[in-house]
Amino acid sequence: MKTVLSINSSILGDNSQSRQLSNQLLERIKTAHPSVKIIERDLAKDSLPHLNGEQFSAFITPPEQRTAEQKVLAAQSDDLVQEISDADTVVLALPMYNFGIPSQLKSYFDNLARAGMTFKYTAAGPVGLLTGKKAIVLATRGGFYFGTDKDTQTKYVKDFLGFIGITDVEFIYAEGLAVSPEQKAKSLAGASEIITAISI
Repeated sequence: MKTVLSINSSILGDNSQSRQLSNQLLERIKTAHPSVKIIERDLAKDSLPHLNGEQFSAFITPPEQRTAEQKVLAAQSDDLVQEISDADTVVLALPMYNFGIPSQLKSYFDNLARAGMTFKYTAAGPVGLLTGKKAIVLATRGGFYFGTDKDTQTKYVKDFLGFIGITDVEFIYAEGLAVSPEQKAKSLAGASEIITAISI
C-alpha cells in the first residue's frame, strides 16, 4: 500500500460519524504502513459543481480540440481522475441522506465518470480502467437499512466503483445511530471492531 485516497462527503465536518470511522481506519493504515501517502478530499468543504451541459461537452471533446473555456471546465475533473488513478486504496466515508448518497458525492462521481479515462465502451459493454485498487466504505445511517430495499447506497456505490474498475469493495456499516444513545454506541463499537480486524 503506497497511496490512500480518503474521501469525506458528510456536511457535519468533524462531528460526522462516518468521518470519525474513516479517521480510525486511516490511523490503523498509518500504523501498519508508516510510509503510506494519504490524500484527503473533503467534498462538503470543497464542493464540486453539479454536472451541466457545458462541462459534459468539455469532457467529451478531445483535449487538443477544446476551447480555452472547455480546458478550464475539464481541468478539475482531470485532476480528480489523476488523484484516484494514483491511489492504491480508496477510503470512502459515506453517510446516508434521505435514502441516498450525499449530493456532493454524486457530483464527485460525475467528475470521475470519464470515457477513455476511467472506463471505455466495448462491444461487450463498458469496461472499467481503474483496476487493481481496493475501496473500503464506512457507511453510517440513522436507521436500519442494510439488506432492505431502502438501502440504495450499497448497490449504487458498488455499481459505480465497479463501472470505473474498482471491484474489490468492502463495506463497514454503523446503523441505527439515531435510534438511541445505546444503539449508537453499540453500532459504532461494532464498526470499530471490524476496522481493528480488517485486512489492510
